[in-house]
Amino acid sequence: MAMSRVASTAARAITSPSSLVFTRELQASPGPKKIVGVFYKANEYAEMNPNFLGCAENALGIREWLESKGHQYIVTPDKEGPDCELEKHIPDLHVLISTPFHPAYVTAERIKKAKNLQLLLTAGIGSDHVDLKAAAAAGLTVAEVTGSNTVSVAEDELMRILILVRNFLPGHHQVINGEWNVAAIAHRAYDLEGKTVGTVGAGRIGRLLLQRLKPFNCNLLYHDRLKMDSELENQIGAKFEEDLDKMLSKCDIVVINTPLTEKTKGMFDKERIAKLKKGVLIVNNARGAIMDTQAVVDACNSGHIAGYSGDVWYPQPAPKDHPWRYMPNQAMTPHISGTTIDAQLRYAAGTKDMLDRYFKGEDFPAENYIVKDGELAPQYR
Repeated sequence: MAMSRVASTAARAITSPSSLVFTRELQASPGPKKIVGVFYKANEYAEMNPNFLGCAENALGIREWLESKGHQYIVTPDKEGPDCELEKHIPDLHVLISTPFHPAYVTAERIKKAKNLQLLLTAGIGSDHVDLKAAAAAGLTVAEVTGSNTVSVAEDELMRILILVRNFLPGHHQVINGEWNVAAIAHRAYDLEGKTVGTVGAGRIGRLLLQRLKPFNCNLLYHDRLKMDSELENQIGAKFEEDLDKMLSKCDIVVINTPLTEKTKGMFDKERIAKLKKGVLIVNNARGAIMDTQAVVDACNSGHIAGYSGDVWYPQPAPKDHPWRYMPNQAMTPHISGTTIDAQLRYAAGTKDMLDRYFKGEDFPAENYIVKDGELAPQYR
């Protein structure tokens, strides 16, 4: 942590009437810390792979290390409601670790209650489960393990594109059900070659997806707040589209790779979906709330969206009656794209590294910060 943060944040608290009032020590003070991790429970699967670190039972593999340094490490999957286990620890925890796969929603109300809270860590990528403005006003640091699951998500997106284009799932279901009807699959199965694929967002994951799509000889487009440099653009073979709706109207396949922010929440509403090509395929591994839930259902029912695949929902975990579970031509999964075993090893190591730096009073890698010194990272502004 930067030592200057205390003074700078205190000054903001005085000059900004909208800031939360706080007196907590904002740097990593000496002494043991109470660290709470919120992860999903794996039950019998926890012991099947020693590298399955992202579950509550294995707790990122850092329990022995933390406790050997005198810190208290509480791990729970119970994160919602006034009587949940997490709520009991909010008043006196120093660090909260969560994942995008089983997010602990950190509201402004929880931040006000957490008088000792200094650091919010995301084991993975995507910190939208945190009220970032409230965290910034309270002088908290929010960080994630940037790049930890970039490969995992990009590979998953490519798989989903192929699953939708080739109409794979209905054929697989025929096999399971003892059926054989080639026509029922072939009438809406296509090649990926020659199709126009556009990514909304071309950060680390979006760029990697475009690179992996190049050998398929697609027409590649991207929309982002930043244009790639010309050399990289030429290498990938992708064309920048400044106007989002103009790009979307050209796409046979749309992939969502933008973070969830105030600007992107509900971005794909009824009006925007109507501007897409009839029969468009959509892949969304970014965040479920970027889409208007009912608008997606209606477009899938009408055939305007010919197929929708992703592993992100709102809320998460998705309730049993979530309408995306029952809409036609969907290839949905629980939030798994960024939590392969390889990704778990990377985000567990990254979380341990940031905790170690925190205990030593050192800065994190710059790209890991989502909130630092009261400022949000550019992608969340």
